This record gives sequence, C-alpha cells and structure tokens, in this order.
Amino acid sequence: MSDAIHAASAPAPVGAYPHARRVGDLLFLSGIGPRTPGSDAIPGNVHDAGGKLIDHDIAAQARQVFANVRAVLEAAGARWDDLVDVTVFLTDMARDFGGYNQVWSEYFPDVRTAPCRTTLGISALPTPIAIELKCIARVRHA
Repeated sequence: MSDAIHAASAPAPVGAYPHARRVGDLLFLSGIGPRTPGSDAIPGNVHDAGGKLIDHDIAAQARQVFANVRAVLEAAGARWDDLVDVTVFLTDMARDFGGYNQVWSEYFPDVRTAPCRTTLGISALPTPIAIELKCIARVRHA
C-alpha cells in the first residue's frame, strides 16, 4: 500500500499525478520543476516582446527546483538530508551542467552526505523549463 502526498506549498503538478508517493520507508517524488508556487512563473526565463522564450538562468531555476523539492519533502514528513537519489534532467547539458553543478554544491557541500545523482541531457520538458528533478528519499518514523 502507498500514500499519495500533495504539498500545498509546492506548485501544482502539471498532470494528473501526486507530488509524491510514500511506500514503506521510501518516498518517491514525481518530476519537480522550477515553477513558483502560486503564480507558476518560471524564475530566470527571459521572453522577447512577443512572448517567445529567448533565454534562461539555470542557477535561478535550480534554486527554485530545490525549494520545491524541499516543500514536497516537508509535506511528506521528510527532510532535505533524507534524499538518497536524485535524477536531474537538463534540456541543455552543454550550457547548463556547470551552473547546475555549482548550485548543487551549495546545497550539498559534503559529498559524503550528498544523495546519489544522475544527470541526463534531454531534448525537452513539458513546460518551458530547463531543469527537472526526480527524487527518492527515506521517511523516518518517529
């Protein structure tokens, strides 16, 4: 049996799925992007006068993704240091890996306690974002 988690302080999922699902001591987060809760604005996106996306700031998007992941973890009774595995999807690996990796190091400064991580370059995400995270965490029992 599993429990669906819906985090009121995170942006709503873009499809018909929960933010996360708890199965035993594990928490599986759905893909989390950098949309701002409440407004769905995407930090760091730059548009031209016609509304076409022309640039993005991977550091701003990475920080918002981490804030959204933290909100889902907390809604499920988990903490930041409960993350055990993170899959990162970048739409422009060549351009964004270095900037993302720098932000990662700010949030996980000690490699001995950082979660495992896999980073994949992909061609697109369902909304105009440059990054998405898929996470697994453990949930401690009181």
